[in-house]
Amino acid sequence: MSVSDKSGLIEAARALVAAGVELVSTGGTKAAIAAAGLPVKDVSEITGFPEMMDGRVKTLHPVVHGGLLGVRNADSHAAAMAEHGIGPIDILYCNLYPFEATVAAGADFATAVENIDIGGPAMIRSSAKNHGFVAVCVDPEGMAEVVAAITAEGGTRLALRQRLAARAYARTAAYDAAISTWFAGQVGEVYPARKSIAGTLAQTMRYGENPHQTAAFYRTSEARPGVAAARQLQGKALSYNNIADTDAAYELVAEFADQPAVAIIKHANPCGVAVGATLAEAYARALQCDPVSAFGGVIAVSQRLDVETARQITDIFTEVVIAPDADEAAIALFAAKKNLRLLIAGSLPEPLAGGEVFRSVAGGFLVQSRDTARIRAADLKIVTKRQPTPAEIADMLFAFTVAKHVKSNAIVYARNGQTAGIGAGQMNRRDSARIAALRAAEAAEAAGLPHSLAQGSACASEAFFPFPDGLLQAVEAGATAVIQPGGSIKDADVIAAADEAGIAMAFTGIRVFRH
Repeated sequence: MSVSDKSGLIEAARALVAAGVELVSTGGTKAAIAAAGLPVKDVSEITGFPEMMDGRVKTLHPVVHGGLLGVRNADSHAAAMAEHGIGPIDILYCNLYPFEATVAAGADFATAVENIDIGGPAMIRSSAKNHGFVAVCVDPEGMAEVVAAITAEGGTRLALRQRLAARAYARTAAYDAAISTWFAGQVGEVYPARKSIAGTLAQTMRYGENPHQTAAFYRTSEARPGVAAARQLQGKALSYNNIADTDAAYELVAEFADQPAVAIIKHANPCGVAVGATLAEAYARALQCDPVSAFGGVIAVSQRLDVETARQITDIFTEVVIAPDADEAAIALFAAKKNLRLLIAGSLPEPLAGGEVFRSVAGGFLVQSRDTARIRAADLKIVTKRQPTPAEIADMLFAFTVAKHVKSNAIVYARNGQTAGIGAGQMNRRDSARIAALRAAEAAEAAGLPHSLAQGSACASEAFFPFPDGLLQAVEAGATAVIQPGGSIKDADVIAAADEAGIAMAFTGIRVFRH
């Protein structure tokens, strides 16, 4: 027994001793067992060598690894064990130095290196290889299974030892993945020759995107607020699609962390985003953009959820709500909605923080840095004769920020901190502009307004307009200002069309595709 995390250690040790198992241990683990009044040998008693080199060498010894690796029914192994005084070790309980937690806490290089376990992974791998005879436990759950088997049957079955071995190799693989990723970062290798990704199973799902697909949710060691780390206060387990949509919603609303903001997501695309003087006002404005699509959607809010906003949300069916926190009155109100899930994330993710995102392809995976692009007024290059007003600039920046979170091709109309219409995922930009205009007109009609929500709006395109037609569609919808990256070979034609229409247009110089 050699563990850094001593959760459940004494209970397991007491049960093993009661079953007649002799305990051998190291350092602090041995001290904890002995302090509980249980008999335990120090590993140095069986190796004949003291712990040395500040604890770096204590279990790296033939008596330990011979005891773990010896094949009990192989005559040559038995003879070697007898000749060298190596006793068989039937159970290993070992969890590793807390490397991941040490790095997450911001430790310096030397401290992180000292928390790279060597003897632990070596013993775990030896035990797992010899699973025909050895039960290896890397967590309290595995130890509990072994104790239960010994208590009930006097030993462990092969099937259990095989499951434990698989779990053990997964743990050492994840441990080495964390170390290799950290080390590559320390020496400046952004994309090393080998890349490992590790996760811990959080949830096995009923199905994936569709009922005929299986799915599971894994958490990584990335300390980023969001759906993976959030507490679910009520409702049934999140589905594959729920998790994807909730992540998209929370990442989007975090762009507006300095004010009350709401994002409503459907099928990974926003159907309404707004800021307001209060969270309730922001929700009402976000909903106005596309109340039809909002039905059955996912809602993210930027601030503590209050009861007034919660009451508005319950007026239509919503799948998930995620917030940094929530008032008790809001929690109580949601409690009556058994099909609505409420997630509390504690804080918002930082949009400008670095990190990596992954996507699988046949035979491999893609890795890229997180999109941390943020455009400010000073970054804009005004390319038209007419200069935008301060209000138009604010609308352009809001619309472009939202467009970053819309599937390409993306067009977003926005006015006064409210999306007016969103066109997502079309094969050409003109159609995205048309769909966004249609949404803006329908929203106005539903609200009893005399003109489209896009009237007087700013239009954002997440990539350049390849031809003037998409821009002209925005003008027809009522936009008076346009923001786009620029960079098309037809830029001059697009600028000329904007000048002829009398609108203002700004280039960002940055494209924000989202596929």
